[in-house]
This record gives sequence, structure tokens and C-alpha cells, in this order.
Amino acid sequence: MDKLFLRDFRLQMIIGIYEWERKLPQTVQLDLEIGLANNRAYLTDNVADSINYAEVAQRIKDTVLQREFQLVETLAEHIAQLILTEFKSPWTKVSVTKIAVVPGIQQLGICIERGNPA
Repeated sequence: MDKLFLRDFRLQMIIGIYEWERKLPQTVQLDLEIGLANNRAYLTDNVADSINYAEVAQRIKDTVLQREFQLVETLAEHIAQLILTEFKSPWTKVSVTKIAVVPGIQQLGICIERGNPA
């Protein structure tokens, strides 16, 4: 399966379970792999035969910034379902990383896979 990827996609957002986390936006890094339903784009050179990564990024940005999340798990699932349903991807891998929010830990987060990679 061919996979489109977006790496080091950063957003400022409210996320966390602690009161201090909910006062100011934090930097969240997204790393995405998106399975393509077909592999015709390399033959046709037409974005209609692929998934437009700019549209994916804008849609994620729009939907994520409209709400607040408590858990990175919930954010990852929200993004995965958006990719699977709105962009008709058969499979996706979503990593969500919070940057330097816990003393002594540079990054923390989750990585999930949804759909069928076959």
C-alpha cells in the first residue's frame, strides 16, 4: 500500500487534564501516515487519484482548533476517524506528541493505527 505522510505538523491548542495545562495553548506535534486506496497517482500525475495533503492538513487544523481535548488518545482517535471517513483512506497511523510539558521529558504522546493496511 502506498502511504502519504505528514511529519512534524505542529499546532497550538488546549489539551490536557490538569488545570495548568488548560490555561494556555501547548504545542502539539502530529505525524501522520495515510494509506492510499489506489496507487494510480504515480501513473496519472493527478491529485484526484491521491489524497490532497494540503486539504488533510487544513481539515485537521480546522476541526482540532474548534474544540479542546483532555487526552492525546482522544485527539489521535479524532484525527484517525477524520482521515478514514472524510478522505476515504483505508488505513492511517497517527502520532500525537506533546512537547516539553513534563519536567525531564522532552516529548510524550501516543501512536495509533486504524483501518486495514492490507
